[in-house]
Amino acid sequence: MDISKTLKKFGLEQAFHYLYKDPDTNMLKLMDWADKFAGDEFIPQRKLVREAMTDPNHPYYPFIHRIINDIDPHVMQTTAVNFFINAALAGWPKQEANREKYQCNIPWTILLDPTSACNLHCTGCWAAEYGNKLNLTYDEIDNIISQGKELGIYMYIYTGGEPLVRKDDLIRLCKKHSDCVFLCFTNATLIDEAFADQMLEVGNFVPAISLEGFEDATDGRRGEGVYQKVIHAIELLHRKKLIYGISACYTSANFDSITSEEFYDKLIEMGVYFIWYFHYMPVGNDAVPALMPTPKQREEIYHRIRKYRVEKPLFAIDFQNDGEYVGGCVAGGRRYLHINANGDVDPCVFIHYSDSNIREKTLLEILQSPIMMAYHNAQPFNENMLRPCPMLENPEFLRAIVKESGAHSTDLQSPESSEHLCSKCDQYAQNWKPVADELWQKSQNDKDSDD
Repeated sequence: MDISKTLKKFGLEQAFHYLYKDPDTNMLKLMDWADKFAGDEFIPQRKLVREAMTDPNHPYYPFIHRIINDIDPHVMQTTAVNFFINAALAGWPKQEANREKYQCNIPWTILLDPTSACNLHCTGCWAAEYGNKLNLTYDEIDNIISQGKELGIYMYIYTGGEPLVRKDDLIRLCKKHSDCVFLCFTNATLIDEAFADQMLEVGNFVPAISLEGFEDATDGRRGEGVYQKVIHAIELLHRKKLIYGISACYTSANFDSITSEEFYDKLIEMGVYFIWYFHYMPVGNDAVPALMPTPKQREEIYHRIRKYRVEKPLFAIDFQNDGEYVGGCVAGGRRYLHINANGDVDPCVFIHYSDSNIREKTLLEILQSPIMMAYHNAQPFNENMLRPCPMLENPEFLRAIVKESGAHSTDLQSPESSEHLCSKCDQYAQNWKPVADELWQKSQNDKDSDD
């Protein structure tokens, strides 16, 4: 037993019990304790949190009070303990020790597809073609998580297909691995009263609901009536006092709407706690490169989301433009990897090439495989953190990695060569470079002036 981890967990649990006795009064007392405990660490962050707690005019004042008042205490405590203690304070040092011991990447989180099956038939999605043919069994997922915890990994993210096709197994896994946090990208149409009650019971399952924008855009791609089903699911999650967020992919066609102030404000109105923005990736033989945002559009997205962050009470992640906060590309096992429903282990959910299958190798053996070690040895792919990806912004790296490792395409329906994929990114990378370099230089100059 890890005594330090146990004490920290007990301390955080007691802090939550104390907080909920009188939130308005005890919230600041807990911050005083946190300041003493943290010492010289995280001073700017703690200052911002304190300001948000005490100033009613601060944009995150309602956000913090909503977290305390609108989230079920059991859910809040379970998620916080598993995330901050297990995945961060205890998990991170263990990962670092294993990185040093095994001389390879050890991820902070693992993305995995429980199934390729989906209950929708969205335009441009491959899941409907596979049907329910590809599945990781309960025992296989359980084994992946058990192996991960041995390496210090306590955060798991389900993708698909539609993961909630396997909702019974997912809840069983939440119960068995009650010390982990599980995030799930979902279309939300299978969230009902019974499942919401199960989420309340386990406390460690968080849905990230896919939206294309407003009703016309969502229904246009996902099918008539889907938007209203999503809204119904969000209302149910809100009523049950659960944590939930949004996953949104911006393209050249929808970027103006999906990153608009109107859309952002609508999410806040619906009680959403976070939004995860993704950049459209031209993955697959049938992908449409024209849907990649233009440099001007991506620059506008960069400015919009950063502006909203300091003005509006919603936690936003811009996967492609936030490389500076995670040191560049997070894939290849550096911070995460992806296991598909066939057991193939990809370096990235957007880069479907593999030389290993979880049914044939251990997780550690896979992290030491040629493709993962090629990622390990080549990162960072660019010193400009607005050009982090070995595919989208630096396609010459992905070409070399796939060739060097002998990896194969994991798209079973229509295998795509790395040359075909990277050729769709060459012009994009060239066009984005001068814009990204200017933005990055300005960002660094601003930081230097602040210091």
